[in-house]
Amino acid sequence: MPSIRRVQLHWTGEGLRFRGAGTEPETPEIEVDGDNATGPGPMLQLLLAAAACSGSDVVVILEKMRQPLEGLSVDVTGTRRDEEPRRYTQISFAFRGRGEGLDRAKVERAVQLSLDKYCSVVHSLAPDIQIDSQIALD
Repeated sequence: MPSIRRVQLHWTGEGLRFRGAGTEPETPEIEVDGDNATGPGPMLQLLLAAAACSGSDVVVILEKMRQPLEGLSVDVTGTRRDEEPRRYTQISFAFRGRGEGLDRAKVERAVQLSLDKYCSVVHSLAPDIQIDSQIALD
């Protein structure tokens, strides 16, 4: 049976600010600001969602690989078209992992699995968006 998710978003009456959350009672409310003034706008939230999704995958995969991950950051850069619709045409991920004895090949495999197979956000994007990644270890 398919999993169905639902969100509700309400305009605050100020600028392009909206507040909303998932309809499950425990879901915290967030603010989305189309002007990026009081919070991330929709396009920045898309990049944040992709970073969180892929980062979560990498953490879980590396735990299953019994890797000594102590820290992970994910920087995501999106390149948008100049003309409407100003959608992303390229999204670049930069993963930085930290952990004594962390195996680079396993980190590379975890990132590849996330971006090629598991990350639901990335796989919900248009198929012509170029996705690339870099990995650095501390």
